[in-house]
Amino acid sequence: MKNLLEIEHLETLLHTGNAPVRAVDGLSLAILPGETFALLGESGCGKSMTALSIMRLLPAVGEIVAGQIKLNDTDILQLSEMDMRTIRGKRISMIFQEPMLSLNPVLTIAEQIEEVLNQHLQLSKDATRQRIQELLEQVGIPDATQRMHEYPFQFSGGMKQRAMIAMALAGEPELLIADEPTTALDVTIQAQVLDLMRQIQRRTHMAILLITHDLGVVAEMAERIAVMYAGEIVELASRDDFFHRPAHPYSQQLFASLPGKQKRDQALTVIQGSVPSLAQQFNGCRFVDRCNQALAICHHTVPKWYPATSGSHQVRCHLYLDQQNVTKKPPANNAKQRIIAFDAKTNTTEEILLQVTELKVHFPIRKGLFKRVVGHVKAVDGVSLKIVAGQTLALVGESGCGKTTIGKSILQLIEPTAGSVRFRNQELVSLKRDQLRQIRSQFQIIFQDPYSSLNPRMRIIEILREGMDALIIRKKNGSKTHAASSIDSREKEIDALLRQVGLPVEVKWRYPHEFSGGQRQRIAIARALAVNPELLICDEPTSALDVSVQAQILNLLKSLQNNLGLAFLFITHNIAVVEYLADEVAVMYLGRIVEYGRINEVMNHPRHPYTQALLSSVPQIEFNPDRQVIALKGDLPSPVTPPTGCHFHPRCASAMPICRVTYPPVSIFSATHTTHCFLYPHQQVS
Repeated sequence: MKNLLEIEHLETLLHTGNAPVRAVDGLSLAILPGETFALLGESGCGKSMTALSIMRLLPAVGEIVAGQIKLNDTDILQLSEMDMRTIRGKRISMIFQEPMLSLNPVLTIAEQIEEVLNQHLQLSKDATRQRIQELLEQVGIPDATQRMHEYPFQFSGGMKQRAMIAMALAGEPELLIADEPTTALDVTIQAQVLDLMRQIQRRTHMAILLITHDLGVVAEMAERIAVMYAGEIVELASRDDFFHRPAHPYSQQLFASLPGKQKRDQALTVIQGSVPSLAQQFNGCRFVDRCNQALAICHHTVPKWYPATSGSHQVRCHLYLDQQNVTKKPPANNAKQRIIAFDAKTNTTEEILLQVTELKVHFPIRKGLFKRVVGHVKAVDGVSLKIVAGQTLALVGESGCGKTTIGKSILQLIEPTAGSVRFRNQELVSLKRDQLRQIRSQFQIIFQDPYSSLNPRMRIIEILREGMDALIIRKKNGSKTHAASSIDSREKEIDALLRQVGLPVEVKWRYPHEFSGGQRQRIAIARALAVNPELLICDEPTSALDVSVQAQILNLLKSLQNNLGLAFLFITHNIAVVEYLADEVAVMYLGRIVEYGRINEVMNHPRHPYTQALLSSVPQIEFNPDRQVIALKGDLPSPVTPPTGCHFHPRCASAMPICRVTYPPVSIFSATHTTHCFLYPHQQVS
């Protein structure tokens, strides 16, 4: 079959700083019609810059200096900008990583899709309106006739991504470039988006270039895979070869970094270091400084392409230098893979550190000249949970269900409307500001985006010292020191903190923008630890990180918990992280907890239909012929007007008439496992 897209020796430079950055350095690949081709790798490897090079949408500092990009034998690099406009949106379309930044906030969804149709299809006004409605219905936007006239801010994250897909499909492209299309989405919405892309691909025979760092998404979607590292492709394989026999040491270490329940008692494998600067000429293998199988030749000779397990499985690695017979097995991994077991937790008691009872957080909706209250957003609506000292409770659910609001209201950063929050039997809700300040050091929060939560104008030493000076800090020997302690003493404590989170002490004089995402998250953790807390609320601390950096942060959190006896409320939608880190899990839906239990109880025997759908939607690396994905209809309902009865009944395949009338009481399966569902007898004990 003839290739749809052929890229040969593409070189893209970014003219920033003293030396140009070789963002894409000699890349070659080919995509067949109707094929899904995945480009996999860490942030900073050049994946998105490859996509922007294909679209010829590079930033002002970007320049393509060599190579060819052929679309059906037409070299699009030789086309004028006017001719290129007939290609973009018509023959090649792109779904960008962040839909909120890609959609025009002052135009309605219909107006933005209409721009594409007017550019490429020249339809009449009535035909254009009909086509927009068809596209939105095709991507699963409910009530498309009305919602097409709404603005992006009125759409949820999943709906914005689907609107982006509708816009990308408007010109009926031959190639769709999807740049991290599901990174910011919950697993249930992610499953809907991936299924939608598969359906459209089957119907139109469209090719997809899928750019991602999610191995589960790659396993579900891709037919062929290219692994990219430091501006070049280092491995090219079919899906079966890649997931059963990864050849390059970088690929092997990516798989070893993945969390899961089978690794609960051991440290995850970490790829040391970071992607090297691309503003340099490489004399050897670009992965050599991070490779656990490096040879002497790797330091001074650039590796060529070699066959791995088959003729179509190619790898750029010196380990395959003598691998002339392609029927041989790939070289054995002789490097020592240290499996580090974690020490037993220091706190083995069942002391309840935090007890939350019937917590409610309702935000008033005000309208009119006098700002009268006309309704409430019921973000949290009667949540009860407990956290045992030294253990981890994972809080999972879709975006918008109230997870972050719970975390902030526990810390009294948001004032609860009703309910009780007791920390070590002390009620927090009724405390005045001065009283709360006295115990604030005992519970801290790690925010989702460390860059936004760190003051860009302060050095790291100032960021860490700020909390220590503001609060009365307890030393490890139990004594207390006032904020006015000596500067030398403070600096020593900060040095110890940085070492504790795996950072050199010299970084304390730098600013946040000088660090990578994983390093900034370590700094955020150090800031939380600076006041010696007993409870950490972790709000999606690894959601924006690559799997290799995620492994470092998870190892750090688990080590801190075992050594210091910390308790965690871990807010996330990453089920693999939950299985690795959590002792208990609470599943939340539209402001309420619908299932609660020990990690093995909920993961192995989910009871609530929402939990079952959530777990079935998680992309799997290992092929399972018995796996059945439970597709949820539509999006999370609005917390302003939640459904009557069980909040989940509009999306539940097992809903009964009573579910539409009454919220289900608790059903008990064991001393630790409960759910709220009419499918089970109440107060059942087994």
